[in-house]
Amino acid sequence: MKFILGTKRNMVQFFTEDGACIPATVVDAGPVTVTQVKTPEKDGYSAVQVGFGKKNPRKMNKALAGHVKDASYARFVKEFAIRGGGAPSHAVGDIIGVDVFEVGDVVTVSGVSKGKGFQGVVKRHGFGGGPRSHGQRHSEREPGSIGATGPQRVFKGTRMAGRMGGDRVTVKNLRVLGVDKENNILLVSGAVPGKRGTLLEVRGEN
Repeated sequence: MKFILGTKRNMVQFFTEDGACIPATVVDAGPVTVTQVKTPEKDGYSAVQVGFGKKNPRKMNKALAGHVKDASYARFVKEFAIRGGGAPSHAVGDIIGVDVFEVGDVVTVSGVSKGKGFQGVVKRHGFGGGPRSHGQRHSEREPGSIGATGPQRVFKGTRMAGRMGGDRVTVKNLRVLGVDKENNILLVSGAVPGKRGTLLEVRGEN
């Protein structure tokens, strides 16, 4: 199982050998240090916990600082579950670099999307708004009727205006276009969630 943590840097254009131009995302990936290995016998499930980045230990509570002390006081700590419940092949203290991936690998990337604040139904749900015709004045982007009023309440899940973004988003079937082992850089096809500096979880689908 292949996995690593990283942060989003920026997007670039990638030109293939046949001259096609495709969008790609540059990810500062790893290295990460294994901080804990969870087994079915002890924890009830199989997973590998890793630490990424660095943080001032005085800004952590003592429990967390002691837990990630051997991982250079990692800023981020995440778990990667082992598919099928098999025994993890990693040990505490192992360092995982970007070289675990190869060009052509299919990966899944997860992260928190950009927060967009309070938005209306046109931007948040893709509503068409009212007709731009005679008699319209201030209702071009209004939601319109919200349905039956028999129960005298708004049904749960009704699409309305509200907070948009800031959600955990997973993008599947992305392809690794390049691996820079010296600079710990991973080049992934397509777009990934979040802004620059957003923490990303990269998992291999193989």
